[in-house]
Amino acid sequence: MTDAPLRVLVTGAASGLGAALAAAWEARGAQVLRTDRASGAGIHPLDITSDADWAAVRDHVETTWGGLDVLVNNAGIAGGGRLDVAGIDEWQRLVDINLLGAVRGTATFTPMLKRQRGGRIVNVASLAGLVHPAGMAGYNATKAAVVALTETTGHELASYGVTAHVVCPSYFRTNLMAGVEGRDAALQTVMSRLVEDAPLGPDEIAAAVLDAIDAGVEVILPDPAARSAYELKLADRTSYDAVMRAQARKLEALADD
Repeated sequence: MTDAPLRVLVTGAASGLGAALAAAWEARGAQVLRTDRASGAGIHPLDITSDADWAAVRDHVETTWGGLDVLVNNAGIAGGGRLDVAGIDEWQRLVDINLLGAVRGTATFTPMLKRQRGGRIVNVASLAGLVHPAGMAGYNATKAAVVALTETTGHELASYGVTAHVVCPSYFRTNLMAGVEGRDAALQTVMSRLVEDAPLGPDEIAAAVLDAIDAGVEVILPDPAARSAYELKLADRTSYDAVMRAQARKLEALADD
């Protein structure tokens, strides 16, 4: 007898890392519900800021599958800006999408996972949740909050057989910058260059994520750049601070040009 296929729900699955994660699980034989606010073939509608949309997706999963094995809170936006440039409206948008989107997904499906006494919650954060470059306070703060949310989830649901994993990649080639909104043009220029010049794409990141989940890794650093940056912070805080402050000076110089 073969095991039943995994039932996986991925948010933000119309493009980028969400689409790559969905494809990677499908390649393993999983049943995948691809959700996104953007419409498209094979996409189930979900605005992650809407409680009603989350309830509708939960009902769809219950009716169609009778349960869920993996919830992937992937949907998010890029953004940020220097402290005296970014407005509170920009902070609010980042919080609503990057943090509260994952909170809503987790809260929606936790009762189901508890009843099943098993499952996984995978939250896609960023290296910015662990390493905090200048000019990105809003983005850093929301991604750090997702790291904290994931750790708390893992502790709270461990006795129910549910594991929680947070994904913290460095820059990789994706369309994340296409939807960036904000007042800090200098930061957007820097971020766009880093994304364009990144050596890896979403398929490589997705493959590393699934391998790490298989190995039981809870804080997943799926690329060498992410691992190197976090290791520097842990091993040599003085050097790490020097690198971050030099980057801050470069950002200010770019903005002054």
